Amino acid sequence: MMTHPAKLQPGDRIDGFVLKERLHQGGMATVWDVTEVDAEGQPCPRTLDARGQPLPLIMKIPRIKGGEDPASIVGFEVEQMVMPALKGTHVPRVVAKGDFTRQPYIVMERIGGDSLRPRLDQAPLPFEEVADIGQRVALALHDLHKQHLVHLDVKPSNIMFRPTGEAVLVDFGLSRHDQLPDLLEEEFSLPMGTGPYISPEQVQFVRKDPRSDLFALGVMLYHLTTGERPFGNPSSVSGLRKRLYTDPVPPRAHRSETPLWLQEVILRCLEVQPELRYQTGAQLALDLQHPEQIPLTARAERMATGSTLSTVKRWFKAMGAEPKSEDGANQHVERSPIIMVAVGIKNSTPALDKKLLGTVRRIMQMETGARLACVSVMKTARIGMDTLVDEQGNSLHVQQLVAIKHWARPLQQQLQMDEHRLTFHVLEAPDTASAIVEFATKNQVDHIVMGARGNSTLRRYLGSVSAQVVAEAECSVTVVRV
Repeated sequence: MMTHPAKLQPGDRIDGFVLKERLHQGGMATVWDVTEVDAEGQPCPRTLDARGQPLPLIMKIPRIKGGEDPASIVGFEVEQMVMPALKGTHVPRVVAKGDFTRQPYIVMERIGGDSLRPRLDQAPLPFEEVADIGQRVALALHDLHKQHLVHLDVKPSNIMFRPTGEAVLVDFGLSRHDQLPDLLEEEFSLPMGTGPYISPEQVQFVRKDPRSDLFALGVMLYHLTTGERPFGNPSSVSGLRKRLYTDPVPPRAHRSETPLWLQEVILRCLEVQPELRYQTGAQLALDLQHPEQIPLTARAERMATGSTLSTVKRWFKAMGAEPKSEDGANQHVERSPIIMVAVGIKNSTPALDKKLLGTVRRIMQMETGARLACVSVMKTARIGMDTLVDEQGNSLHVQQLVAIKHWARPLQQQLQMDEHRLTFHVLEAPDTASAIVEFATKNQVDHIVMGARGNSTLRRYLGSVSAQVVAEAECSVTVVRV
């Protein structure tokens, strides 16, 4: 028999879970600190951590008393349905759930610490912290999108951080999973989301575009940078529709010292048309981790919103606009991969350079939404000091950066590559293979392309860089030989 959340008390049991302390009581749900026990009252083995200690758990119970918003009930059903389908460090681990015939609940891992919400009260934040928060949330969203999910309610109160630093998304009541029924779309005909963060396409009833989450992240970055909301806090559909034709005040107009690169990133996230935004969370995170690589456009210099005439024109365009139908989250991510080419400056040959360029060109021609990172490793000593300049006093790092840009020039010319699709990176490390693998892992690279010289007895004995990368990389690796 279903128990009303208000009548539950510490010490009560629900399906083997002991309620310890009420952590939160909101309008939609009550959250309890719980422990799972067996028939003898001992901690259950399936909820022990690696040290054999009880895993911190919470139980979320919907408040159902009659007369409440039916969307909240459907949203809880959605959360029960999609959370068990998600895995990894960026979502809480789900332990159990109860159905509505007896007692609806979700038991999940408790993420320690506060959400990101209190940081809003301390905004504006240092720019480095804004970028760090942004890249961690972007990587978490990228992981969810690869798992076929669009969150659709990305906001500071729904973001937490593990002690190890990874961002964790919570509250999946408005989410859409490509491979599961979209109950909210089936039952309701109003935009679903939180006013300040809802994307233009959500206002137009499109729920399957992962770039909606990147728009919401852009709203958060704007707020953390300036202390202001880019679109206010609208509570009506007409108020929400204003973001279809009204530009936000540029961040530098609120905070003049905002770096050009940060304004470029934020305003790109907030573009009305999804195709003008970052296409994946990984591509956004790559820029935030390497701000010196961000190409600046007119967005970066903007100090005011558009003219009244341009706003009126956009209003007429928005009135007749039909949202485009997109593929699901995972399909979109697959169309926008990050390709990494490892360029060997000193150990290559003209023939190998030509073959490597040809291979990368063919991949980029097929992957029209791909981002290319050209990477070279400058080996450093494990012990002792390195010489960082040549005999004339010129920086070796800069020389290597110039060399990989020279290597990529034919590629840029042949493919007429947009400046946003190409970045260059010189890594300083004692181990070339480990540096390549670490860069690929940190930046969510989907495909590594690298050259390898012909076999030799010494390299077969000691092992090669390409063999180590193939063995250790988590993504696809193409090794090019002459």
